[in-house]
Parts: sequence; C-alpha cells; structure tokens
Amino acid sequence: MRIDLHTHSRASDGTQTPAELVTAARAAGLDVVALTDHDTTAGWDEAANAAREVGTALVRGTEVSARAGGVSVHLLSYLQDPEHPALADELARARESRVHRARRIVERLARDVPITWQDVLDQARDAVVVGRPHIADALVARGVVPDRDAAFAHLLASDGPYHVDHYAPEAPVAVAAIRASGGVPVFAHPAADARGRIVPDRVFDELAEAGLAGLEVHHRDHSPAQRERLLEIADRLDLLVTGSSDYHGAGKVNLLGENLTAPDVLDEIVRQGTTEVVTA
Repeated sequence: MRIDLHTHSRASDGTQTPAELVTAARAAGLDVVALTDHDTTAGWDEAANAAREVGTALVRGTEVSARAGGVSVHLLSYLQDPEHPALADELARARESRVHRARRIVERLARDVPITWQDVLDQARDAVVVGRPHIADALVARGVVPDRDAAFAHLLASDGPYHVDHYAPEAPVAVAAIRASGGVPVFAHPAADARGRIVPDRVFDELAEAGLAGLEVHHRDHSPAQRERLLEIADRLDLLVTGSSDYHGAGKVNLLGENLTAPDVLDEIVRQGTTEVVTA
C-alpha cells in the first residue's frame, strides 16, 4: 500500500485544485493521500468528493504553523474535527496574520523590485491562505527571479532583508490544540536544516509530553544523518514515524509518493483520530 501523508493544494500554496491533486495522486499510484494545506481545511470537501470518484483514499489534515524556542516549525494535524474551536480559532488567527505579513513583505519588496499586491493576488487566485509562495510566484511572473527556489534563496529568505514574522502559537500549545480537536499531531520535516534553524532535541521531549504522536522522518529535506537522528528520537520517545512528499504541484520539485508511510502507522493515526478516512 502506497501512502503519502503530506500534500498541498491551491487552498494554500500548491498549484492544483484539491480535486486535481487527488486525481494526480491516483495517477501516481497512491492508495492513500493526505491533504494538509497550511492553516486551513478549505480544500477538504472538494478533495473528499474527488477521492470518492477516483478511488484513492483521503486523509483530511492541516499543516499548522507554530514556534518552538524562536524557531518556526510546522505540525501536521490529521483527522481532526475542523469545527472544534481549540484548533479552528488558532488557524483563523494564523491565516489573518499571514495575509498581513504578506502585504508588509510586498510593501518592502516594492521599494526595490517591480511587484504589487495585485500581482500576488493574481497568483494566489482561490487560495484561502496567502503567503510567501504566492509572492514568489509573482516575482517569477514579473521576471525578477527564475523560480520559487530562487525567490526563497534571497528575497524571501527568513533571514533576508524583506522578512516579516507572522503569528504562530507555541508548539506545545499547538499540539494540545490539535489533540483537543481530536487530531493526531505529527512534527513535519523537523530536521530540514537547509531551510533555516531547527529545534534542539529537548523540544521533541517537550512536544511528546504535550501529546505529539509522531515525526515526519522520511522527507526529501532530511539528510541520511538527520533521518538516523530522528529515528533514534522517535524510538526513544515511542513516536510514530511517517514519510511524505510535501508535494506542491508545480510549485516545488517534490513528487507524489517519493517518500511513503507504512500501513500500520496509518492504522494508528486512524485509531487516534476523530474524522474518518474518505474512501470510494
């Protein structure tokens, strides 16, 4: 069974609609795919309808923005109740903050490069969450940079001259909110050191105590050494181990199914979660 538990649609920063994403997952030979857009569940219904049509099972989820010791981190929430206020209120606050942040970044960029807020909205289209990837796409469309990676390498880098922070809850608070909403929290790409600073080992202990269920170990942004480190942490803390693509359509080079999750791990996520996996 081929299971990919981390993908994004146009509801956040992917380039495909939720239905197109699920159809692409089927074409890639996936038996199960999770839709985990940033800080939103807006794509769930469309993805569920597509899953019933094409026959690829859907795990509904969200990638939740958080912070740990001043480091930006992401938590994958699987199978939560989307209406539970514990998490829904945090997601709404994060979305609002992301839009405000994006506007401020564009204002700063516009002093030095040709870009407008309308350029960004044209790229975001029907996205519920407007963020840096849409600014990157606007920069590409304007011919300022050749692709998203180039935009993030300097102009949109977290330590770059145009960076602006946005609201995100502390990671233990986010883990607790996910659990309160009936979700299953997994730490997304926790050792992706090429993206910037990563958390020290003590943070994993803190999150495990707060209710963390697992670590996304098998991810293209993890070196072999980092994967080995994470496997040791997962074993020590009795955490689930997942593998995923972090697919964004044409927005990134990541391919559906390039890393996979074992069926018994998915079974445990389903056992702990509140909502059901959508099947045909």
